Amino acid sequence: MSAFVWNLLSFVLALGLLVTVHEFGHFWVARKNGILVKRFSIGFGKTLYSWRDKQGTEFVIAAIPLGGYVRMLDERIDPVLPEFSDLAFNNKSVLQRMAVIVAGPMANFIFAIFVLALMYIIGVPTLRPVVADVLPNSIAATAQLPANHQVVAVNGEEVRDWQAVSLMLIGQIGRDSVIVSVKPLESDAVTDYQLDLTDWRFDPDKDSIFQSLGFIPKQALPLLEVGNLSENSAAAKAGLQQGDKFIAAAGVSLKHWNDLVGIIQNNPGKAVPMLIERNGATLELDVTPESRVTSDGFHQGFLGVAPKVQPLDDSMFFDQRYGPVEAMWQGVVRTWQLVRLSFSMVEKLIFGDVSVKHLSGPISIAQGAGDSAGLGLIAFLSFLALISVNLGVVNLLPLPILDGGHLMYLVVELLTGRPVSEKAQETGFKIGAFVLLMLMGIALLNDISRL
Repeated sequence: MSAFVWNLLSFVLALGLLVTVHEFGHFWVARKNGILVKRFSIGFGKTLYSWRDKQGTEFVIAAIPLGGYVRMLDERIDPVLPEFSDLAFNNKSVLQRMAVIVAGPMANFIFAIFVLALMYIIGVPTLRPVVADVLPNSIAATAQLPANHQVVAVNGEEVRDWQAVSLMLIGQIGRDSVIVSVKPLESDAVTDYQLDLTDWRFDPDKDSIFQSLGFIPKQALPLLEVGNLSENSAAAKAGLQQGDKFIAAAGVSLKHWNDLVGIIQNNPGKAVPMLIERNGATLELDVTPESRVTSDGFHQGFLGVAPKVQPLDDSMFFDQRYGPVEAMWQGVVRTWQLVRLSFSMVEKLIFGDVSVKHLSGPISIAQGAGDSAGLGLIAFLSFLALISVNLGVVNLLPLPILDGGHLMYLVVELLTGRPVSEKAQETGFKIGAFVLLMLMGIALLNDISRL
């Protein structure tokens, strides 16, 4: 199966499931409040399959799997007989209508909790967040953050893996400082280090959040040896083979894999003389790295090889596995962290602390779905939880075309005692649609540039 087909199928499965969860939240609360639901649709466009239940709701699976909707009886849209007027959405109290609107995003958050809880019941393979090295003249070096220490908390919040550390650090973008708490591997004595973030610049297209701060996570060590190489790559065309060991490149002796990466990236389309070892013999080869354009318009060399990796000691790994009750609590904690981070990133986007070039659209989501599904059940569940939270947060934004916009109108009605005028709502919907389409366009362009 091609990568494109795999990504597409994974994307349709993930989005279809999350949209179903979201719309079911609206549907379930509407039914509980005595509202007649006329249609529950997953997808848009031509109906592929439909059926009706005993209460008259039409359930539809449509051809375009990019969303869904729940259509409720509403006198502002449908002609309603007097005997059915009490089943109409518009005739329910403001609080009932607010409950129906907010139920969709809440369903996404609840789904994330259960998905994460399931992950923790199964067991999540985890790498201890140990700092392997600190880069000279970096933010971490200035704070005197020590190497070979395990990160145990960020700003006082406990972290157990690199994903948690990453989420906490991303949340600090735009702030002046952050407290990183670490302990030696052989001790439980915790020491706090304050990292000054006033000059911090993080570009996820160029490096990891850890490297931008100046520390390297302890991970499987890439060796100066070819582990795999792509067909028709620059490496294959130059005659490199699996098992070849790199000794020097461009006249520079190599000590680490990153030394080779730097030389290759800085020589796009230029012949690079290399000294390698193969089966005990020393060989000289000229390799011309392929030239690729980065997201910021620069040309960068690409070799097409992956290094052989020296595995870590078993003591660096552990499984995060809990019983059902503790797993559920961990799911709540992690979901709250994701919700808080998502709202924080929206705020940073509005105030310019985060660039719009980091927005991702459907292509990136499809690639993420395919990649995570290919890595196994735990990775795919983690991806589902993250996207579910993001779907819930986005729908709560106060744009009139989204759930948050409808909620905003209902809050105004609750406070003033009268509904927002239809003219004001129509104007708001136009503005909301424009803003949303603009953001979607930027995200799609970002996706294309990353390709």
